[in-house]
Amino acid sequence: MYLSTIDRSRRDGTRRGPRATAAAVGTNVLALGTVSLLTDVSAEMVTAVLPLYFVLTLQLSPAAYGLMDGLYTGATALLRLVGGYVADRFRRRKTVAAVGYGISALAKLGLVVAGSSIPALGAVIVTDRAGKGLRSAPRDALITLSVSEPVLGRAFGVHRAMDSMGAFAGPPAALGVLAAVGTTSPAAFNALFVTSFCVAAVGLLALAVFARDRRDERPAATSVSLRAAARLLRAAPVRRLLYAAGLLGLATVGDGFVYLLLLRRGAVSTGWFPLMAVGTNLVYLLLAAPLGAFADRHGRRTVLLTGYGALVAVYLLLGSALPGTPVIIAVLCCYGAFYAATDGVLMALAGPLLPADLRTTGLACVQTVQALAYFVSSAAFGLAWTTWGTTAATAAAAIAAVLAVTVTAAVLAGRTPQEAAA
Repeated sequence: MYLSTIDRSRRDGTRRGPRATAAAVGTNVLALGTVSLLTDVSAEMVTAVLPLYFVLTLQLSPAAYGLMDGLYTGATALLRLVGGYVADRFRRRKTVAAVGYGISALAKLGLVVAGSSIPALGAVIVTDRAGKGLRSAPRDALITLSVSEPVLGRAFGVHRAMDSMGAFAGPPAALGVLAAVGTTSPAAFNALFVTSFCVAAVGLLALAVFARDRRDERPAATSVSLRAAARLLRAAPVRRLLYAAGLLGLATVGDGFVYLLLLRRGAVSTGWFPLMAVGTNLVYLLLAAPLGAFADRHGRRTVLLTGYGALVAVYLLLGSALPGTPVIIAVLCCYGAFYAATDGVLMALAGPLLPADLRTTGLACVQTVQALAYFVSSAAFGLAWTTWGTTAATAAAAIAAVLAVTVTAAVLAGRTPQEAAA
């Protein structure tokens, strides 16, 4: 196995420091992190300006934007399941991930063709999310199969930190392209979309050259079939995890709404809008690896629920009457901490519950439940904003998040394999 050169003490995570962390997670995790870094540079160059483009330029209402934002994440949920099952069935996780990365790259060129047409933009967004839906579960499965269980949180933390480096760099890169063109005309946005495609293509090349698939030559321990996948979903620990993923997904309203609400407070000008994502991703970048390692040592469930506590703080701050820049900084810090404590940690929590031969299918199920729940929450929040106003909408989001965390804590009350072995 390609990780056989890593000695036992490193793989158990007993050494500390950046070099020990890199050795513990192995070269494949670093390669996948590089791919995600480049892909997120490409993605965030576009997504950093889309909420502004939709609401201020195309004059979409909050309800219409909520539907579009939910579509962005939730509309390809079934495709996630298909991609996960195919990746496990044929043991071609890297291949399926590469198809997903390729589709998302081509979608950037689709934005050039779509122009200002709402139906065309919606189709391109669905195509881009189809690519993300295909690639996420195979990529995360490769991470779980590339390291030993005691360092899963650290491995996902390192990967998500590299991913957030790209997300951090994307918005400034977008502003740089627009500044170089010297205008905000459609031609300038087309230049941005083409540049985004080129960066995504480099990421796809990095996947092909540096990342390794995880295909054992021995027969599969679990028969990979639709019946086996159905049996997997009947397992009590997996069902509890899916319930938790759905509940927590319902508590999440999405980045665009958070940043639009900050912009509505009037403390920053419209031109600074793309840089709000930079602030969030900077905090995410700084905290992802440390919180991943902390979760390995002290409990992934605890870190996950604490992260959603930070999301509750975001909603309370957004709904408060507190003025000024300090509130914006506090929101971005809490929002970045939320992502750092939840994104990779949930996958690390799920990994040990799933058999290796159905790992991608299981992770795809978790991600699908989250995506469908997010679709509902985003559409509901947009409707609440339009109907009740921002104060009532954020209060409702905070209450929903508190209820989700409380119920999830009860659902996940059983001991995880990680804690049972401690």
